[in-house]
Amino acid sequence: MAQTPLFSRVIGTGSYLPPERITNQVLAERLAATGVETSDEWIFARTGIRARHFAASDVTTSDLAQFASERAIEAAGIDPQSIDLIIVATSTPDYVFPSTACLLQNKLGIRNNGAAFDVQAVCSGFVYAMATADNFIRSGAHRTALVVGAETFSRILDFNDRTTCVLFGDGAGAVVMTASDEPGILATALHADGSHAPILCVPGNVHGGAIAGNAFLHMDGQAVFKLAVNVLEKVALEALDKAQLSADAIDWLIPHQANIRIMQSTCRKLRMPQERMIVTVDEHGNTSAASIPLALDVAVRDGRIQKGQRVLLEGVGGGFTWGAAVLAL
Repeated sequence: MAQTPLFSRVIGTGSYLPPERITNQVLAERLAATGVETSDEWIFARTGIRARHFAASDVTTSDLAQFASERAIEAAGIDPQSIDLIIVATSTPDYVFPSTACLLQNKLGIRNNGAAFDVQAVCSGFVYAMATADNFIRSGAHRTALVVGAETFSRILDFNDRTTCVLFGDGAGAVVMTASDEPGILATALHADGSHAPILCVPGNVHGGAIAGNAFLHMDGQAVFKLAVNVLEKVALEALDKAQLSADAIDWLIPHQANIRIMQSTCRKLRMPQERMIVTVDEHGNTSAASIPLALDVAVRDGRIQKGQRVLLEGVGGGFTWGAAVLAL
């Protein structure tokens, strides 16, 4: 008798934003006090961002991940001890090591000695982590995975650089994925090109107990924009082709929430109505690896995304990395 194919499905979503909401106006006033000029109009016209959330100084990335994970676990209706794989996508870990995933495992009280590790693909991180979990589950090595995107990007922003400090925010999103007889993750596609590393990076490290290099985010905005709009369309079409679906068969597009112009451009290239794109960048800013799961959870909880619908996720980030995933919820 042929063995039943093993697939993975998303069975619960969760997200968390720090309480402090920073509007463009508030941020502009803070920056003006240090001699940096910007405005709500300038930020919104270029990015589509109205506000973002910043974590308090005593709140860590693993704290944000914990709150989002608890909501995803509750939504999934499972015993946390059944989670035998934890993958956290982050570029802003609590420590050099141990991994944020190990810290999260402990905070959730999971004691089954399942695997836990971080994925570093910046803004593509959640798609990378989801694809990794999907392959682990499909192989039979693990059965229930907690996949998280969590960031405290406010810690690596240079608030003297108005071209970057207005873009990013903090937050976390999570999903629970489990083995299933029915296809859930229909296809994934991942890529990277390290030759583009200089256009989006934090070129610093710890050396001899001090920071060597620059620990602030650096971005060549025009170069990132040009590369992003090119690779996002290609990787989305690649994932759709693997899933043997056309864009018409997708109910919702959830792009990485970086810049509304990049998002709208990708949506147009896929010939999808803008109304079928989930947008949270206006309220969250760019939360890097957290942006896709945050947007997914928002749309699930407000009722737009329904069980049985198909969703296309896509992201691009420093590295340069890019990826897409097609899933049926």
